[in-house]
Amino acid sequence: MSYKPISEIGEFGLIDRLAKITAPSTNQRPELVEGIGDDCAVWQLGESEVQVVTTDLLAEHVHFDLLTTPLHHLGSKVISVNVSDICAMNAMPDYALVSIAVPPKMPVEMVEELYKGINHAAEVYGLVIAGGDTSSSPSGLFISVSMTGTTTLELLTLRKGASPGDLACVTGTLGGSTAGLHLLQREKATMIEQMRNNEPYNKEVMAELQEYAEAIRSHLLPEARIDIIDFFSEKGIVPTAMIDISDGLAADLAHLCRRSGVGAKIDESKLPVLPEARAVAEEFQQDVFDWALTGGEDYQLLFTVPKSQYDLVTSHREITVIGEITEKEEGMMLTDIFGMTIDMADMKRGFDHFAE
Repeated sequence: MSYKPISEIGEFGLIDRLAKITAPSTNQRPELVEGIGDDCAVWQLGESEVQVVTTDLLAEHVHFDLLTTPLHHLGSKVISVNVSDICAMNAMPDYALVSIAVPPKMPVEMVEELYKGINHAAEVYGLVIAGGDTSSSPSGLFISVSMTGTTTLELLTLRKGASPGDLACVTGTLGGSTAGLHLLQREKATMIEQMRNNEPYNKEVMAELQEYAEAIRSHLLPEARIDIIDFFSEKGIVPTAMIDISDGLAADLAHLCRRSGVGAKIDESKLPVLPEARAVAEEFQQDVFDWALTGGEDYQLLFTVPKSQYDLVTSHREITVIGEITEKEEGMMLTDIFGMTIDMADMKRGFDHFAE
């Protein structure tokens, strides 16, 4: 019998296969509203109230590097990325369970610093760290977070629901996380090179990074857009579809379009790029729009609303209309800054854990 490597089908191909295997179990609980395929699973708690649940696993050397990531920042980030999933459902977070696997020789003080960051973020978002689990790890640090949130059936927003003619909108700015990652990776490479040459590490180099503090912060300390959920509630806005931007705008727009059975037309000139990211991209001789479209880990919200709500959504200074939803047959098209039309299906998509 021949075996197929996961790398041949990729991360999302694997998810599709596992979803088919577990699909029969969904028939055992009729209160399940949404299973695999969205930012969170959803089930009914009562006549109108629903609970949304997400989980995330972060592995050292895959999701983070302790040479460039302070533990307090890492603790905050592992909570923020899960709150971002809750927000993508138009819900508010309630409880989290945090499990860790650590090498036995890791200093206790390092683990405590991680949890101080976790607790700080929990206080900021108004949620409770209700428990978790601990285990040893033969190599590296592993962190798993499971989080619940609540909303109502009327307010619940899924990836499916967008219709042709809807506006495509994003919050905040894009490209900042990728810019910050490039800067930190360069700093790490410089530090390692100096160590190999037995040279003292020049701390003055870090001072030069102060001008890019916002980009570095975007990568190390992303903030879930819980403020946008408050804004939606205040203005009576219920997006027709929504997803958080973790894999990159192009990849996450594709997820939304696939689930909604629609296409999209995006205007590159409208993309809200972090100003610092432009400068960093220039320095690295990269295209900042590529970072905005495929970089990932910006943890902003991508959502759709009817055209009639244009004035309402744009009254928030951190919401930008970047295009509109089209018929599925029209595909996902991007008009670049030169006026050329590009098929987004040909673009590099977000990070794939199993790509070779």
